[in-house]
Amino acid sequence: MNHILCGLAANPALPSELVDRLITVADDEIATELAARPDLSHAQALALAALGEGTAVHLAYEGRLTSADIDPVAQPQAALALLDTGAGLPEWARRFAADPVIERREKLAACPDLPPDVTDALAADSEIAVVAELALWTTPDMAARLARHPHAEVRRAVAANEATPPAVLEMLLTGDGLPPALRCLVCDRERTPAAHAHPHPHPHPHPHPADDLPPGAFCTGSHESTVHDMRRQALSNPATPARAAAGFAGHSSALLRWSLAARPDLPPEVWGRLADDPLPGTRADLAENPAVDATHLRALATDVSPDVRRSLAHNPRVPLDLLTSLAGTVKIGATLLPRIAAASPAEVESLATSSDPAVRMLLAARRDLPPGIRDALAADTDAKVLKSIAPHPGLSEARLRDMIDRHGVRVLAKVATNPDASPSLLEHVTRHDPPVQKAFREVARHRNATATSLLACLTDRRARPLAATHPSLPVPVIVELLSDAEGRVAEAAAANPSLPSAMMLKLTP
Repeated sequence: MNHILCGLAANPALPSELVDRLITVADDEIATELAARPDLSHAQALALAALGEGTAVHLAYEGRLTSADIDPVAQPQAALALLDTGAGLPEWARRFAADPVIERREKLAACPDLPPDVTDALAADSEIAVVAELALWTTPDMAARLARHPHAEVRRAVAANEATPPAVLEMLLTGDGLPPALRCLVCDRERTPAAHAHPHPHPHPHPHPADDLPPGAFCTGSHESTVHDMRRQALSNPATPARAAAGFAGHSSALLRWSLAARPDLPPEVWGRLADDPLPGTRADLAENPAVDATHLRALATDVSPDVRRSLAHNPRVPLDLLTSLAGTVKIGATLLPRIAAASPAEVESLATSSDPAVRMLLAARRDLPPGIRDALAADTDAKVLKSIAPHPGLSEARLRDMIDRHGVRVLAKVATNPDASPSLLEHVTRHDPPVQKAFREVARHRNATATSLLACLTDRRARPLAATHPSLPVPVIVELLSDAEGRVAEAAAANPSLPSAMMLKLTP
């Protein structure tokens, strides 16, 4: 890998004529960087696409290529990418529907707005992977048709498709109204798969593993693991009728019950059953479900699992008094919780004066606080509150320096993330004794970093590549870093927009 040329390829200040030069010598890594340039011309995109199909696929997805630019014979993956974005040609779809390469037919099956004759051909494909991929993305009519497919893997994909009609999803859950599936992926690997064509074949006493099957896949004649997964998909599908899904709240499978917990359309009695579920994951998903009423949320607040209580804190409709009671009992950190973000002005006032620093910390994660409350939190005596408020825009340099003076290394890195931190303050951060390595990285990213502070950041191994790409770094230092022993530092220096164009020209073959 040529780090210098990769860095140049990503340099936003690289002149167009040097982009042309790099295209002529580009390997895969350089081409990837060039393809991501926002200033790439159409002619340059065409030249890059000719270098390799991986680059052509990227450019197709980015909208840099049209159907006139791609030969589906020479670059089939790029043509499929255009079909996937809706920019391909119908004749391409017909060509790929008959392609001998299975992976291409499978990719085609996931493309939108296919001609009806192509969809019919894919539905009749001899490879189940192709039909299953079609079932996962296809239209309601075709999904209803494929729900009757004799292969259980196709039905599993239909159950995951949100375009599948609700009545069909209910049939997949219950089995009513559908003929039994005759095969599954495990059956396909049996030496005598014909035995499974009978309604009640002789059961196999052991699972039949294969390297390309999901863990735990097995079949004793009824395609158990695939049917189970099909039900999981249907229960997680928002198009599945709530009345059909609710019937699985007492199912013996913990995974099926878990699939219900995030649904917003279940009746309260189902929430009650799930709130007592032995699986913590089920209770945690239920606790984060915004449709669950306050009564059940309050019951979940006393759950023995910290994961359940943490999920409850992230519920956008958790009662505020319940959230404040959780603040000190679960590890939430400085994350802005949805309920805190939605707090009214009166609630903000109340939270700001809470006696619990964990509650004040949660409020301090907001970035739209009134100046008075913001400044009051910036004067808080608790370090975790200061860490949470330190990145808030509008804080004066005096307040930020005061935080450092009072709490030092505990708040230093967070102060450095403040978007209004002045150049002198950032220099003050880099001179702090003892130093904080994470603070160097934050300073190196900061738009207000000066040459002085950036030179200090170069002393930290992890901050060094960040500082090397900062436009405020002195030009002689940037040039010196081009020969750095660590490749990613040299690459960052080559990507620095302050690198003189004469040096770019010298570096470009």
